[in-house]
Amino acid sequence: MSQHDLDIANQTASSARADINLALKALGSVNSGSTSPATTLANMLWYDTTANTLKMRAEANDAWISVGYLDQSADAFRIFDDTQVVNSGGSQTGLIGDQSTATWQAGTGTTESLVSPAKVKAAIDSNTSSYTQPTASGAIGTYCFATLGSDVAFGSTISGSSLQTTSATWSQEVGGGVRTSLSLGSALTGTWRCMGTQDALSSSPGQQSLWGATLWLRIS
Repeated sequence: MSQHDLDIANQTASSARADINLALKALGSVNSGSTSPATTLANMLWYDTTANTLKMRAEANDAWISVGYLDQSADAFRIFDDTQVVNSGGSQTGLIGDQSTATWQAGTGTTESLVSPAKVKAAIDSNTSSYTQPTASGAIGTYCFATLGSDVAFGSTISGSSLQTTSATWSQEVGGGVRTSLSLGSALTGTWRCMGTQDALSSSPGQQSLWGATLWLRIS
């Protein structure tokens, strides 16, 4: 470990040689020491042996910027938590760090960063804990087999007052006609989304239109 002001003064040859050697040792050891060099220069490197941290002097020569941590026990270089990832222009594009659990639970942050499995689980649990499995028939989020007296396309939304609960319909040709069986229940409430299709079928010979039934999901 060695530090030097990196200024070689006018002196005898032997003293100059010794002074130059001290300056080179300081450069070779990255000005390592428990305190910062007495004389600092812009962009100077200093290894802080107390904090095990490599530092660089700011261009304004008014502060030290921590570059990284040197783990002396493992002989390894470490990156500090909450280190920003930036583009060539210096704008932040990510974060090497652990954003708060609340940030992950909200799910609105756009900063790319590291995340632990525990925080992923906490975010999932937070966003699903408020969900209550519907138990009452016809409640929002429940399904129902119902019928409507018109054609209905997949994904259509219909007022429950226009729907009636029902069982599946079946048809059988009897003497040139069509015999149907359709058990109708009461009208529904709320708004429902069609989860299938419902089309009219013409029965011969009377050309009477018949509608079957399909699956519906209550959405409001």
